Amino acid sequence: MWDTEGKRHIDGSSGAMVSNIGHSNPAVLDAMRKQMDQSTFGYRLHFQTESSERLAKMVAALAPEGLNKVFFVSGGSEAVESTLKMARQYALTRNEPQRYKVISRYPSYHGCTLGALAITGYTPMTAPFDPMMQRMPKIPAPRAYLDGLDIDDRTTGLHYADMLEAKIQEEGPDTVLAFIVEPVGGASTGALVPPAGYMQRVREICTRYGVLLIHDEVMTGGGRTGRFFGAEHWDVAPDLIAISKGFGAGYVPLGAMVARDDIVEAVMAAGGFIHGFTYAGNPLACAAGCAVLEQIAEHDLMGNTTRMGDKLAERLRGLMQRYPLIGDVRGKGLLTAFELMADRKTKTPLPTHLNAHARLVDIAYDNGLIIYSRRTRGGISGDHFLVCPPMIVNEEQIDEITAILDQSLATYMSEIPELSGAT
Repeated sequence: MWDTEGKRHIDGSSGAMVSNIGHSNPAVLDAMRKQMDQSTFGYRLHFQTESSERLAKMVAALAPEGLNKVFFVSGGSEAVESTLKMARQYALTRNEPQRYKVISRYPSYHGCTLGALAITGYTPMTAPFDPMMQRMPKIPAPRAYLDGLDIDDRTTGLHYADMLEAKIQEEGPDTVLAFIVEPVGGASTGALVPPAGYMQRVREICTRYGVLLIHDEVMTGGGRTGRFFGAEHWDVAPDLIAISKGFGAGYVPLGAMVARDDIVEAVMAAGGFIHGFTYAGNPLACAAGCAVLEQIAEHDLMGNTTRMGDKLAERLRGLMQRYPLIGDVRGKGLLTAFELMADRKTKTPLPTHLNAHARLVDIAYDNGLIIYSRRTRGGISGDHFLVCPPMIVNEEQIDEITAILDQSLATYMSEIPELSGAT
């Protein structure tokens, strides 16, 4: 990308993990122009549109068996809100009005609307709005690397998943509506990959207690992990899915809720889904979405994501060997992150006053590389950086990203003499 002054930037984070197929893809732009010649708006209560029907079929074909109902929205927060409302209305059809609690994890991020914030575990974003929200119960995210546990050991996964069962029992099983989880952590946990056995046990627990399982695939969906839905890596099917970001790939605001057939059928039979958005199923957005999915399939971008993701992880681990400041490298496919620490052995975060999460991003930006950062530990301390280039990235570009990161890390360490002792 080039700015108005002609400076070149590598989009090393795909914006906010959105521009999965790169910028200004000719095929997508052409599909949008063709749709504009036909129609740009058709209200979903008045019309069916060809592009929305086509995109819904394409998504249903990619979703787990039995999840064939697709409700389009304009973004991730709307997609998450839609899953929450669908889950609640389904409980009412089953004469279970006492079920309203949605368990989530801490840290986590699920969106900026009040409903999505209520299930978000990221203190700086939620605290200002606490008096306005119905806060929901949380369990710890499975941050095995911070707890000194082996991510590949199945007992680690069961250890964290069983916290969900304990929380359900603590809250009262008949009051718990759903559990929402990102298959691979997004901005709040920095590409956190679940320990072995975690996703499967979570599914078992939800089924046992009649709790709906919601997968927040807003960031992982669309192929970024090497599979269209991130949960495919563990062969686990949820009851509801929220998807956005790479789904529309930055060309138009687009997202969707994907739901189990019987859930939607029950809600519709009871009077309909009490929910909706003006731009839901917008034909222009859906035409762009169809073209994005076609590009992913035609150019094997998920295969490229797996191949380039392996190379990116290898390069980041190489930087970790050179810079003791890097305490962890993690991720799946091209959803990849590294975390800075003052001490690798104790997992001690850098002092908060250093604002490493902001400063390193600025240095990299000055050097022509865009990366994405957040505070690792609930938004209060810790510093992780998401390196998530578009799925079209090649090895030469991976090498250039790595070189700029190397340069930027060296600059950052030179600015902070106290970091020279990081171990």
